[in-house]
Amino acid sequence: MTSASNNGKRLLGVIGIGAALALVLAGCAGGGGSTSSSNKSIIVGTTDVVTFLDPAGSYDNGSLAVQTQVFPYLFDSPVGKSTPTPDIAVSGSFTTPTEFTVKLKPGLKFANGHALTSSDVKFSFDRQTKIADPNGPSYLLGNIASTAAPDPTTVVFTLKAPNDQTFVGVLSSPAGPIVDEQVFSPDKVTPDADIVKGKAFAGQYSISSYKFNNLVRFTAFAGYKGNKGVAKTKNIDLKYYTSASNLKLDVQQGNIDVAYRSLSATDIDSLKSDKKVKVHLGPGGEIRYIVFNFDTQPFGTKTADADPKKALAVRQAAADLIDRQAIATQVYKGTFTPLYSYVAQGLDGATEVLKDLYGTDGKPDAAKAKAVLDAAGVKAPVKLSLQYVQDGHYGPSSADEYALVKSQLESSGLFAVDLKSTEYVTYSKDRVKDTYPAYQLGWFPDYADADNYLTPFFAKNNFLVNHYDNPTVQAEIAKEATETDPAARKTEIQDVQAKVAADLSTLPLLQGSQVAVAGSDIKGVTLDGSFKFRFGGLYR
Repeated sequence: MTSASNNGKRLLGVIGIGAALALVLAGCAGGGGSTSSSNKSIIVGTTDVVTFLDPAGSYDNGSLAVQTQVFPYLFDSPVGKSTPTPDIAVSGSFTTPTEFTVKLKPGLKFANGHALTSSDVKFSFDRQTKIADPNGPSYLLGNIASTAAPDPTTVVFTLKAPNDQTFVGVLSSPAGPIVDEQVFSPDKVTPDADIVKGKAFAGQYSISSYKFNNLVRFTAFAGYKGNKGVAKTKNIDLKYYTSASNLKLDVQQGNIDVAYRSLSATDIDSLKSDKKVKVHLGPGGEIRYIVFNFDTQPFGTKTADADPKKALAVRQAAADLIDRQAIATQVYKGTFTPLYSYVAQGLDGATEVLKDLYGTDGKPDAAKAKAVLDAAGVKAPVKLSLQYVQDGHYGPSSADEYALVKSQLESSGLFAVDLKSTEYVTYSKDRVKDTYPAYQLGWFPDYADADNYLTPFFAKNNFLVNHYDNPTVQAEIAKEATETDPAARKTEIQDVQAKVAADLSTLPLLQGSQVAVAGSDIKGVTLDGSFKFRFGGLYR
C-alpha cells in the first residue's frame, strides 16, 4: 500500500487467498499471544510517518503500522502466517455466490467500553466508501454492493461480482479495520485527537499517549479476542525519527530496542556484524517503481503537444535505459533486487515480461531507446520532470536511487531530467492532483496475492490517479479476480502483466525485503507474509 483514491465504479477488491505465499521467510522468531504481559516496556523506532490514524484517510506504511496494533479485523493473518483466518469473527463464508456472511464472536468491546457489534462492522465499511478519501483505501471495497447487519453478531456482504477470490483478503487489508461508530464520523475523516480521546480501539493495543509523528505509547488491551492473542509486553513506545542515521545509532547503542523502516542498505550491512543487535529479514513483497501521469507527462493528453504515440515512446525509451541491477547493487547493496514485471517474484503468476520487451535481456540499450523515439518523431533530449520523496519515507537511499535514475536516462543524451524532491505529507496530496508528470512510489502489499499488484494500479480509477484507462486490461483483471480454477487464474494474471507492460503506465524497478533490527535481548520479532509488523509478539 501507499496511498489511494476511491470511486464507486471501481472494479473488484484486491488481495486474494487463491495464491499460496511462496516468498521466503528468514530470520523470523516468536509470535503468538500469552496469558500475561511483561511490565518492561519496549521502544520501537521508525522513520515512517503517520498521515491519519483513521483507516479511511490513509493508505501508507506509517499509518498502517499504528492501525495494525489498535484496530481489529474480521479476518487477519495470525502471527507467522500469511493466510488470513477469523480475527474477531467466528466464521465467514459464501452463503450464495454473491453473499459473504460473517459471524462475530460474542461479547466484543472497544477499549472505551462500547459494545462492538455488527452495526460497527457495517458502519466501518459503509463510511469507507462514503468518504472515498483520495488518500484512503476505499477502492479495495469496489466489489461490495451493500453491507447488512441482520442481528448483532451477523454481517452479510452482498457483492457485485460472484465468487470473489480476493474478498477474504480485502477484509484483512487496510480497508478492513473495524472502528467505533460512536466515535468516528460517518462521512469525514476523524481527527487523530478524537480517536485517541475516545479510546476507540479493540486490537491487541490501545493508545494511551499520542504525540503526532513524535511518540506513541501503546498499552495492551485485555479485551482483545482476536487470533493474535494477548500482547506479550504491556507497553510499547513507537518513536519517530527524521534521520535514518540517528535511527541506526540509537538501536546500535541500545537507546531503542527495535528499528523498523527504514535503515539504509549500508547501515543494514554494517549492523549484521554487530553482536549487540540482530538483523531480521522477512518476505520480500515490497516493490519500487516510477509512475507516469498520462495527462501531464511529456506529450500527455493535457499538454500543449499531446500525442499518445509519442507519450508511449517516451515511456518505452525510459524503460530501455534503466539499469535495475546497477541500482540494486550500487544503492541498495543487494537488499533490493531487479524487478522485471508488475507482480513480485515468488507469487503465483509472476513473470519477467519487461526483460523481454525493453533494453536487452534486462540491461539498458541506448540504441533501442533512440530508435523508439525516432520512430515516433520525438526529438531528443526529452524534457522529463521526475519527483521523489525526500524525507526517508521510502528509505534514506531515495536521493541516491533517483540520482542514478537521472544519470541513466541522461547519459544517453535522450533525456534531460528535472529531478526534484518533496516531503511525503505534501507529496501524498500533490501526486493525486496531477502535480508530478513522473514520480516515485513504493508498494508494500496489502496481502500476498498477485491481484494486489494489478487491481490497485490498473483499474480505471486506480489509486495512482494517473489517468491510465485500458478497458481490455480492466476486463481481464475482473476475470482473474473471480476465477476459481488456479491454473486458469495464473494464466490470466500473466496475460494482464503482458498487456500493462506494453502500455507502461508504471515502470517497475526493484523488489525488496522486510527488515527489522533489534537488540539481542528482544524476542518475538516476526516479519511474515501478512506484511504487517505486529508489536504484540515482542518481549524481552
